[in-house]
Amino acid sequence: MELFKTNDVGIDLGTATVLCYVRGKGIVLREPSVVAINRSDGTICAIGADARSMLGRTPGNIVAVRPLRDGVISNFDVTEKMLRYFIRKVIGRKLLFKPRVVVCVPSGVTDVEKRAVEDATEQAGARKAYLIEEPIAAAIGAGIDIGAPYGNMVLDIGGGTADLAVISLGSSVISESIKCGGDKFDESIIRYMRKKHNLLIGERTAEEMKIKIGSAYPRKEQVTMNVTGRNLVSGLPKTITVNSEEMIEALEEPVQMILDAVHNVLEHTPPELASDIVETGICMTGGGSLLFGLDRLISERTKLPCYVAEDAVSCVAIGTGKALEEFDRFSRGAIIDNGRGKMGFRR
Repeated sequence: MELFKTNDVGIDLGTATVLCYVRGKGIVLREPSVVAINRSDGTICAIGADARSMLGRTPGNIVAVRPLRDGVISNFDVTEKMLRYFIRKVIGRKLLFKPRVVVCVPSGVTDVEKRAVEDATEQAGARKAYLIEEPIAAAIGAGIDIGAPYGNMVLDIGGGTADLAVISLGSSVISESIKCGGDKFDESIIRYMRKKHNLLIGERTAEEMKIKIGSAYPRKEQVTMNVTGRNLVSGLPKTITVNSEEMIEALEEPVQMILDAVHNVLEHTPPELASDIVETGICMTGGGSLLFGLDRLISERTKLPCYVAEDAVSCVAIGTGKALEEFDRFSRGAIIDNGRGKMGFRR
């Protein structure tokens, strides 16, 4: 039986980044979910970090694409090839046994989207594909005891989606998934720079701005950054200085979407669980939760404690791995979906 266990893999299949957890080893891979394709013959030129470096810099015959959009598969064939590459990279090409693979999916995915993830994973080389909801995995990864009869609220902000859930007895009592994450932050920054400064910038520059000077709440001391793009009036390259106060304005729309979703979930939370959340607070995970001041803003607007989990970026992958390590317990509770029923806790 140990031979089977050594190959088990947990995958956080994110819109922006893929993390792989191998049973007994921990997180062994963290790469961008980007694939570079040659348009002329359809061959794969690069996958992961190598392909990401090509974004916005490819010649006409090569295109760097993200096969996942808003947390779901937008290009099945490319996703399958990307998964095959990552699975072989983490467990080797010579497989004595095909691995069992647990994959994270947003809480709001449809049955069709779930089936697409399962099919892509199995065609990529998995013996059997299982699914787990991102908020559940994030809660496990953050060290929350999800099986307790006590309410815990998790907000996982990834690249394509923000997933919220109030969890009790191992199941999502109330959950919501909105298509607003790190990518929406980047798009808002690009739009702002175009409208306010007549400067066209790329996705990578917008992401760098988000990480270095992005803010959802005023800082004690402003930080600035020199940004280079193409001036839309002259058509020539231009460098300007942007500060963190401007980023609050640029990110206002996606931040408000997340605040509205949090308010909506709290509005529909049963009173007993709501009183638990007043004590436990809102746990934030995912790369988007690292936006400066977002936790403080949510806490201020909801009047509830709000904190960012330790190693927030890896929480979902760590939670998937923990579920993998105790596969039998979690699959019996139907926290891991085995394709025979809805994810959740079966009483």
